Amino acid sequence: MEYIVSARKYRPMTFASVVGQTALTTTLKNAVKSGKLAHAFLFCGPRGVGKTTCARIFAKTINCENVTADGEACNECESCKAFNEQRSLNIFELDAASNNSVENIKLLMEQTRIPPQLGRYKVFIIDEVHMLSTAAFNAFLKTLEEPPSYVIFILATTEKHKILPTIISRCQIYDFERMDVPHIVNHLKMVAEKEGIAYEEEALSLIAEKADGGMRDALSIFDQSVSFCGGNLSYDKVVSNLNVLDSDNYFKLVDLSLENKVADVMLLLNQIISNGFDGGQLINGLASHIRNVLMAKDPSTLPLLEVSERQRARYQEQAQKCPAKFLYQALRYCNECDINYRQSSNKRLLTELTLIEIAQATQEDDASAGRRPSKRLKSLFRKLVALSQPKAASQVAATERKAHQAPQTAPALSATPQSVIINTQPSATITPSADATASPDKPAPLPHRRPAAGQRPHLGGESFSFRNLKSNQQKAKAADEPEVTNKDERDTFGPAELQREWLGMCNRMAASMPGLAARMKNIVPEITDYPNIELVLDNRQLMEQIMQVKGRIRKTMALYLHNGNIDFNIRLAEGEELKPMLTRKEIFEKMRHDNEAIEKLRSLLDLELA
Repeated sequence: MEYIVSARKYRPMTFASVVGQTALTTTLKNAVKSGKLAHAFLFCGPRGVGKTTCARIFAKTINCENVTADGEACNECESCKAFNEQRSLNIFELDAASNNSVENIKLLMEQTRIPPQLGRYKVFIIDEVHMLSTAAFNAFLKTLEEPPSYVIFILATTEKHKILPTIISRCQIYDFERMDVPHIVNHLKMVAEKEGIAYEEEALSLIAEKADGGMRDALSIFDQSVSFCGGNLSYDKVVSNLNVLDSDNYFKLVDLSLENKVADVMLLLNQIISNGFDGGQLINGLASHIRNVLMAKDPSTLPLLEVSERQRARYQEQAQKCPAKFLYQALRYCNECDINYRQSSNKRLLTELTLIEIAQATQEDDASAGRRPSKRLKSLFRKLVALSQPKAASQVAATERKAHQAPQTAPALSATPQSVIINTQPSATITPSADATASPDKPAPLPHRRPAAGQRPHLGGESFSFRNLKSNQQKAKAADEPEVTNKDERDTFGPAELQREWLGMCNRMAASMPGLAARMKNIVPEITDYPNIELVLDNRQLMEQIMQVKGRIRKTMALYLHNGNIDFNIRLAEGEELKPMLTRKEIFEKMRHDNEAIEKLRSLLDLELA
């Protein structure tokens, strides 16, 4: 006996047997009963949802001699029998994927001139009509707009957007929808019962989910699973056959994440990857699972779950344990991982980091557990970024004028005009700038007057010198420096922890201060008198740049090292301390040549410096 696949054997023959397209079949039946038929129809929608099947049923019904009261074909008249036996001369099917030229359309136009020999209509079903060439579409336009009264065109396509607007405007459009999981499961149950196959409802639900809304795909997967399971469809066997992740893995991942068991999550991930699944599959499946848990939290959104009743109960049970904030954060982490997955050079590490973030989403802020502190480096360096922006020429000029006028406009200035003289040379005086003329909102420049011999310069009764000016500037800088907020923390740290957090800080700085961050990466901080840290620099310019952000660096390192008593000593290197600056790659190359064991290990493991 010839074997026929289920997708062909159980193909619907009536409108009533079409699954999941009730609105469309009702419209077509009413059109048949009323006799109000358009000359052209366009059936569009995803693959395997019944477009060609409905076109055939519709073509048979409109030629039926004894249409039933509900708009179905009788299957007893000569026209229906000829159609069922595939010998009808009134129904023509054209595959536009392989017959897409102008000559094929011209041949079809010739056939429209011959009236039907049996029945009332000649029906032309053109499948995958979007594959027609532009010239073929243009040749088809006139006939499609004004065909003979006995001709009806039914166009079917999965890509409506590829059809010319002039074609679409001449057709009645029917949009077929994806089939939901319950409809597919019910149809698979009917097929299984007729075939005498035992099944578990969870197994059929898994097949329906894998089909992604297509009945033809579902029936093909069903036949494949029946062959694998030997006539007994169990959930475990279907999972093994389809090579899909068992939903138990997702339930376990969420439960472990709620308990902040990062180590167990990593072990489960390793087991999943060992079974042949990649991180992308896991993250996508986990995102769908978390979405279902979120839908199960509210009874109003519970119908959105396209799962079996048993699975729905499990989702509801887990939803009661999951805070909504945790679910939102987990969805965001999964979405970010999915976006970056293809571009990542280390996909497993990206997956692990995502799962770690999810597992710590419900954990209190604790830097010792691997979570970053609430204070971020970016906010600490915001003031420096603002200062580093280029100033307009007018602002620079105004700043210079204020610098020249500062001694003259001090609030404690005495009424008697007097000049300010540097105490090292009596003849050196500070003269007003050329543009410092008197105006209503600017005081007039003071005349020059040399103080008496041995007299120190005064500014409003107070002595003024560069030493005092420098002292005042240092006090102002100290007032602007951010205050360390974790002075009570006393955690210990070593050179390894110090170097790790230093490089982490430099990496975060790279977004706003790339130049300084790149130079700071080459600095190796050293612990001198614990917990004091010393930075030895090779040039004064770098030292000045780091001194400007010293307070922010100290606050950041105090937060990340959990020690509020650390301090930084920054100095220039002595002559004997100056060494050639090596990059990390140059250091690695030197180690390879100096130590054969390192080179052997690198060669065996095929390692490269990231």
